[in-house]
Amino acid sequence: MADEYTNPRADYAARLNTNTPHAARIWNYWMGGKDNYAADRQAGDAVASVYPDIVTMAKQSRKFLIRTVKWVAEEGGVTQFLDIGTGLPTMQNTHEVAQSVHPDARIVYVDNDPMVLVHARALLVNTTPEGVTTYVEADYHDPELIVADARNVLDFTKPICVMFMGVLGYVEKLDELKSIVDRVMAHVPSGSYMIFWDSSEGDEIGDGADKLVESGGVPYYLRSVEELKSVFEGLEFVEPGLVPLSQWHPTEYERPIDSFGGVARKP
Repeated sequence: MADEYTNPRADYAARLNTNTPHAARIWNYWMGGKDNYAADRQAGDAVASVYPDIVTMAKQSRKFLIRTVKWVAEEGGVTQFLDIGTGLPTMQNTHEVAQSVHPDARIVYVDNDPMVLVHARALLVNTTPEGVTTYVEADYHDPELIVADARNVLDFTKPICVMFMGVLGYVEKLDELKSIVDRVMAHVPSGSYMIFWDSSEGDEIGDGADKLVESGGVPYYLRSVEELKSVFEGLEFVEPGLVPLSQWHPTEYERPIDSFGGVARKP
């Protein structure tokens, strides 16, 4: 892995803007994490004031990650994971779940937040002796760069699980979103999987998205359930298909909210 992607850059402090809310840090705040600043908390509170379920969504999304990664590792037998737009680490991150099933699992995280890259050091220490955990500093708008650097760690002749966890709502156009997904999935072989979730349309969540922009955050574009389902074109859904996050192989009952996710296999 090229040094500029595996190690936090020396100019981290200069690049870190604590006065503008950042998506990864806002989500960290909603999940109860500590890696956020006043601007992030203010934006997070503003969204929650009109859409209180956002905190529930953040927590349900992490549980969805845990269940889906475990399923793909156990039932799909996959040992390689490409987590694009990973955000800040919280509880039971992708590498911890995957390596609990396969100690030799290889995980590549992708993000463009300097704070996320700093936290890479801790995650690299916590990986299993047999496995590999590393980072690519890149934007999800550049799938070719992501794949090129991930090839230094992942074997693209063997199945890979590609993950887009609530990140592609920041892409304005649905066609562009689908292009990003298709360009990544084109590089992985048959038998690979994709885990994807995102927020769906609704009055209250729409108010929350508006409030995020008013607070200085990056716009988040909500899709219909049918639009979200179209992201999986060319792939085969794992049962139960695209469902509210809390209803994908649940271990306990949780009220469904405006977020849908699924797992699909590349034939």
